[in-house]
Amino acid sequence: MKRLAKVRRRKDLYRFAPISFACFVLILFHGCATTPQPKHVYNICEVFRENPKWYKSAYGSSREWSIPIPVLMAIIHQESKFRADARPPRGSCLWIFPGPRPSSAYGYTQAGNETWEEYRKSTGNTGADRDDFEDSLDFIGWYCHLSYIRCRISKKDPYHLYLAYHEGHGGFNRKSYRKKVWLLQVARKVEGRARTYKGQLASCEREFQRRGCCFLWPF
Repeated sequence: MKRLAKVRRRKDLYRFAPISFACFVLILFHGCATTPQPKHVYNICEVFRENPKWYKSAYGSSREWSIPIPVLMAIIHQESKFRADARPPRGSCLWIFPGPRPSSAYGYTQAGNETWEEYRKSTGNTGADRDDFEDSLDFIGWYCHLSYIRCRISKKDPYHLYLAYHEGHGGFNRKSYRKKVWLLQVARKVEGRARTYKGQLASCEREFQRRGCCFLWPF
């Protein structure tokens, strides 16, 4: 009887093992899930309060590339509204079935595959991911720095920095944006968002600097 009981217990263990493994995978996946979209994307103070580490990332990128934090955050706001898994909407096939996406743009920055690979090689940040906020801010800082070099755009000019971000440096220098009224309007929105973020950040930045006083120390 004891032997029979042991056999039954062993069978029960085998029966529930797949379920236990599935639960473990779900827990692991949940732990590795991307950061959810902030609730108040129009207020930079609330964005940083929900995600305090984001201020550290923004400060680091701003210090590395000399691009103001409000400009970096305004571009991400326009591109993805701070959604880590953002993608361009699919087209339609025969007005019924979902078609292919118009580009490989993905993540916070909506950077395409080729541009992201160029960033990885140029900076040596070979493990960078488009759904990682720190990597995304560094990418935008890097790209705006190139816009400053290749297009002679001021690093404090969100309007033209966004046009170069959207059109590429070659397109910007060819002034391809001039015939795109909708894009000029979007660039003005980014400019306005950066101005709003600048005013908001001026009222709350000290609280984030106090939290991270160690990493802000210049030596």
